[in-house]
Amino acid sequence: MEMEWSMTLLVVLFALAVVVWLVRKLVWKLVRFAKFAPNRHVFRYRSGKITAEGAGLSFFYFAPTTTLVVVPVGSEDAPFMLSEVSSDFQELTLQGQITYRISEPAKAAKMLNYTLDSEQKALGYISEDPQKLPERLVNLALVVIKGAVKNLSLKEAIVSSDEVARSAHQALAGHEMVKALGVEILGLSIAAIRPNPETAKALEAETREEILKESDQAIFLRRNYAVEQERIIRESELNTEIAVEKKNREIQENKLETQRFAMKKELEMEEERLAFQIQQEEKNQALIDLKTRNDKAVADARAYALKAVIAAYENTKPDVLRVLANAGLDSGHLLAQAFQGIADQAEKIGSLNITPDLLNAIVASSSRAKAK
Repeated sequence: MEMEWSMTLLVVLFALAVVVWLVRKLVWKLVRFAKFAPNRHVFRYRSGKITAEGAGLSFFYFAPTTTLVVVPVGSEDAPFMLSEVSSDFQELTLQGQITYRISEPAKAAKMLNYTLDSEQKALGYISEDPQKLPERLVNLALVVIKGAVKNLSLKEAIVSSDEVARSAHQALAGHEMVKALGVEILGLSIAAIRPNPETAKALEAETREEILKESDQAIFLRRNYAVEQERIIRESELNTEIAVEKKNREIQENKLETQRFAMKKELEMEEERLAFQIQQEEKNQALIDLKTRNDKAVADARAYALKAVIAAYENTKPDVLRVLANAGLDSGHLLAQAFQGIADQAEKIGSLNITPDLLNAIVASSSRAKAK
């Protein structure tokens, strides 16, 4: 009995598990949960009408009657590469990239099919339209880039990547198809514009020759500049020498002028000295004349006095005059006059004896006279 109950319980549990599995599978097919990133714009349709719209939504939905349209609104990059011919019929290779975003999701959803495949767990798109958008933009970019490059020569195109990119960006951003798709062109860049290898080698050779010519020209100009600078330096040195000689001449002239002025001053001083000497001599002459007159007057006075004295002694006897003359003389003078008288009468004197005492007295008298 217990075995039967156990078997029955197992069967019931198994049946319940099968029912739960079937219910879950049915619910997963019918009612689902969806969660989208902020850079995804979601349109939820039911019965052909939009029941919810927005970026980064999350919700449950009934799969059999709900259609989800998800438009990516984040920025995307679309690289491209194309070959074009320049205005001088040279082949060019252009490589670049378009950066864009869907700014109007409603227009993009109408032009392209962004419907999700609800039968897949990964919620992929049911069509390939989302992958066609970059292709369309690239094709439009190729058209506008060709229009920008076709009027440029090879050399102009190689160095005009920024101008070509700017022109293509403006043209692509204003294109009617881009506006109809609700796309905003954020940027268009051209990484490189290259010629084919043979043309590149020819351009390199030409450019190399031009660089060598410019190098030679630079060397020539540098040498000319050095020669010109040397000439300027030499001319400056000559000008300096001329200025120095001019200064030396001015210095010599100043020295001569100074010497002339000094000589003039010396001449003036000599003239003043001579004039002073002349005045001095004139004064001396006047002084001499005056002294001569004075001396003459003194001599006349002395002569007159002597004449008067002589006149007074004219009638006096010689002996008296001799006595008067010897009146004021000392013994030495008297002895001298005595010896003078002896000398005058020497022929009449036979012999003369002079004692030592007398000689000593004469010498002593002479010494006293000299001392006085």
